[in-house]
Amino acid sequence: QVQLVESGGGLVQAGGSLRLSCAASGTAFNIHNMGWYRQAPGKQRELVARITPGNSTNYANSVKGRFTISRDNAKNTVYLQMNGLKPEDTAVYYCNADRILPPFGRYWGQGTQVTVSS
Repeated sequence: QVQLVESGGGLVQAGGSLRLSCAASGTAFNIHNMGWYRQAPGKQRELVARITPGNSTNYANSVKGRFTISRDNAKNTVYLQMNGLKPEDTAVYYCNADRILPPFGRYWGQGTQVTVSS
């Protein structure tokens, strides 16, 4: 069983920055794709960014050039650096782990609130 614990959310003014962290335990971290998703009130959960064990990344178009995902396999931690925050980035951000070898599995953290004021 994988446990994911997010931290780093909070309230920030538009144009500001935050860094989210997600610490993983209970598994071999380097056989999981790691991702950040977000869900705003009344909207579906959406992918923000994803990173493979080999550090290949992909981003939602809405965050390209502003957000950076990274991982530290030695610390079992994935990060999301968010710069140039906008009010529309306000959401609960969830850490995600997808195991890429059998037995496959998908795991979620409890979420951390990010609020961007205008």
